[in-house]
Amino acid sequence: MNACTSAEMERRAEVDISVDFAGLRLANPVFTASGTCGYGDELADFMDVNRLGGFITKSITRQPRKGNPTPRIVETDAGMLNAIGLANVGLDRFLEEKLPILAQMTVPVFVNVAGTLIEDYVAVVERLAAEPALAGFELNISCPNVAKGGISFGRDPEQVREITAVVRRAAGNKILIVKLSPCVTDISVIAAAAVEAGAQALSLINTFTAMVIDIESRTPVLANRTGGLSGPAVKPIAVYLVNKVYNDVAKRAGIPILGLGGIRTASDALEFLLAGASAVAVGTASFVQPDCALRIVDGIEEYCARHKVSRLADLVGSLS
Repeated sequence: MNACTSAEMERRAEVDISVDFAGLRLANPVFTASGTCGYGDELADFMDVNRLGGFITKSITRQPRKGNPTPRIVETDAGMLNAIGLANVGLDRFLEEKLPILAQMTVPVFVNVAGTLIEDYVAVVERLAAEPALAGFELNISCPNVAKGGISFGRDPEQVREITAVVRRAAGNKILIVKLSPCVTDISVIAAAAVEAGAQALSLINTFTAMVIDIESRTPVLANRTGGLSGPAVKPIAVYLVNKVYNDVAKRAGIPILGLGGIRTASDALEFLLAGASAVAVGTASFVQPDCALRIVDGIEEYCARHKVSRLADLVGSLS
C-alpha cells in the first residue's frame, strides 16, 4: 500500500468498516478461510491476525486424520486443486495444543467442524461449546475430498436439516455457520434447509470437484484422482451463488452470508459484499501472499473513503 496523505488518513478515520455478523460485532468483514490458515499461529510471522474481522480454523474431527495420500495438491492455471482429506490433529490434541493458542487471540474464532457420521459432528461441538475462547462453529458439510461425510451431507436438504438441527442444539450459545457446496442442483434449496434448521449464518462457497490429468502417464495427478478447485477461477461463480442465496433465502431470513471463493484483492471482496455477503473469507490467496487478508482490510477501508461511504454495512446487498 502507498503511504497515505494526512487528508486520506482523516477520511479513512471517518469510515466505519465494522459489520454485524449473526449478532457479533466484527471490526471489519474479513476472515481467514478454513483449511488455509491452520490453528492461529501459522500466520503470526506475516501479519497481526487480531486485526482481522474473524478467524476460522482448519477442520477438526473427533479423531485425528492423516488425510489422503500424496500428491494431494496441484496448481492449475487459475488456482489450485487440493485433496487434503481433512487431515488434522483430532479433538483431544486440539484442546490440549491448539486451543491455548486461540485463547490468546482477541479476534472472534470459529472452529470448522467435520466428520463422517452426524454423531462425530455432535461430539466435537458438544466438547467445545463451553470454551470461552470460541465464538462459534462452521459446520463443514461440503468437503468434496472425503469418501464419507462431508459433501454427502450437504447435497441432500433433508440431511442438511437433520445435521444442522442436532448440531445447533449441541452448540449452545455459540454461533453456528453452515458451509455450503456449489456442487448441488440448487444451492438455495440447501441454504433454506440449513436456515430452517437453525443455522445463524451461511458460508459459501466451498470448492468444486475437479481433476487434473498427467498426459504422459495418462493418470490423474492427485492420488485421490479428484480434488477441490479453489482460487480465482471460481470467483465469478461464487459471486453469483452468493447473490442467488442472498436474494432467495438470506435477505428474507435476516441471515448473514460469509462469502468466499477466489478472493485476492479488496475489489474481489467488495464484489461479494455488493452481491449480499456480510463478510468474506480469504483462503487460497494466503498461500501466495500470507498477509493478503490484511491488505484486503486496508483496501476496503480505502475504497470506502474514496467513495465517501461512511458505513461499510450500507454496501451489503446493494447491487443494482
